[in-house]
Amino acid sequence: MSIDRRKVAEAFKEYTDQYDPEDEKIHLKILHTGKVAMISEQIATSIGLSENDVDLAWTIGMLHDIGRFEQVRRFGTFMDKLSVNHAEFGADILFSDGLIANFGSEGMTEEELSLIETSIRQHNRYRIDEGLTGRQKMFCNIIRDADKVDIIRVNVESTPEAIYGVTAEDLETSSITPAVMENFRQEICVSRDLRKTPADFLVGHVSFVFELVYPESVRIAVQQGHIFELLEFRSSNRETAELFKEIGDIMRNNLRNREQEK
Repeated sequence: MSIDRRKVAEAFKEYTDQYDPEDEKIHLKILHTGKVAMISEQIATSIGLSENDVDLAWTIGMLHDIGRFEQVRRFGTFMDKLSVNHAEFGADILFSDGLIANFGSEGMTEEELSLIETSIRQHNRYRIDEGLTGRQKMFCNIIRDADKVDIIRVNVESTPEAIYGVTAEDLETSSITPAVMENFRQEICVSRDLRKTPADFLVGHVSFVFELVYPESVRIAVQQGHIFELLEFRSSNRETAELFKEIGDIMRNNLRNREQEK
């Protein structure tokens, strides 16, 4: 039994061809998917996984956001609180509606299928469920790290309209909620429940770096440099601009400390 990468890639293209590639949201998610799959493969390789497990990590990357495309078509937004939980939605499309059969599920073991489903359902949660096995946690952490690393890139290369559904002016003039800043000062991932303004969401995405699990994930994030571009965000809101100076100092210090711990 083995994963057929060619079949997975072809099925992904066939599925996403149903959606409008001229829609920036659709385009960025197609690109994001490929990037996340590649980063997942790099992380899995870095921790010495078998060739088959590396293929599995790559496949989870290819399928983790499958729910985003129908989310955009039905609701026109990536904001789960305004539409559906895209992770649960995607897992249901694959495993309840049977779409997984298009991706070569007949060649996968029951354990592989279970790991794919669990990892997809867990990938957007603030904290993964307690009680998962060590193997489940590992694949969940790989996809969560890869997703976070590439979301940072997306924030640099895509428009606020596509990501947050707001204009650049809305983002540049918005404030940072005190509770969001407090989470950031604690050097933890900012809870989605605390985010209220466009700037809050940007700060939340910057905070992803704090909780990257694998050294390879941090290495990729630093090497790509997108996190440093985000730290140069220029706000026309005086208070937000001052807070972003602090945010930059905190993040750069965190990364320096990680480098010294190697």
